Amino acid sequence: MIGKKMKNMKNLNPQKHNDIEVLQLPGMSRYCNISHFITTRHGGVSKDAYASLNMGLYSGDDEELICRNYDLLSGYIGVDKGNIIVPHQTHGTEVFAVDEHFLSLDAADRQKLLYGVDALVTDVPGICVSVLTADCVPVLLYAPDKEVVAAVHAGWRGTVKGIVGKTVSVMVDRYGVDASCVIAAICPSISLPSFEVGDEVLTAFAESGLWTESELKEISIRNAITGKAHIDLWKANSLQMLHYGVRAENIEVSGICTYTDNQNFFSARRLGINSGRIMSGIFIKDR
Repeated sequence: MIGKKMKNMKNLNPQKHNDIEVLQLPGMSRYCNISHFITTRHGGVSKDAYASLNMGLYSGDDEELICRNYDLLSGYIGVDKGNIIVPHQTHGTEVFAVDEHFLSLDAADRQKLLYGVDALVTDVPGICVSVLTADCVPVLLYAPDKEVVAAVHAGWRGTVKGIVGKTVSVMVDRYGVDASCVIAAICPSISLPSFEVGDEVLTAFAESGLWTESELKEISIRNAITGKAHIDLWKANSLQMLHYGVRAENIEVSGICTYTDNQNFFSARRLGINSGRIMSGIFIKDR
């Protein structure tokens, strides 16, 4: 068994600040020198399909309302809004290292560098790296041996291109991290029963070469009634991390499906693409 699945939100650590509600996973919460969070739909100011804590910068929501949501989150996590780093994700495999040079740039230059990025990694204290999702898989990583954190956006396209494995490689190659020490959290996202796909997606996974034939059988099923294929992105990303040296006992799976629990989390498949996004973020606490 890979990691520990959390059956529902009660098994996580719901945290409230005024009206904001975020979640923390028990395993990663054991490490006192970092902080992490997963936002829910609750406690913001956005309306309708974006209600209410929409963190999606590129979701089509009113920018003023999104800005206010960021102010609320900033106040809760104790990180300046300008230090909450969010990539402009494009379902690729670009991993970007947030360093002191990047932090010295103005907002416009930062934005240019963050376009087309689907994973962020940093060793700078007080800098929150984050990703935005609404069914895709957010993966948070922490390397306690070198004090490095990462946030990964792994939709099915990113998963089949190896985004989470590439992020672990960057942590190892750039920062000297021991992959066997890496702590991983697979945050709320779409589950196997809810993630129905076309046969072309199955073919893409099979042709990627990232999983063995037996592993492909573990991560995919065909519904006997509908005949439709389903993919387990949680398992696919977990197996990918194992291939890169992450230990099974260090992989924690929230077990929360955003599609079925769309009252608490945004789901693009359930609510439509013009809806909100949750944020999964992690940062090293200021020393």
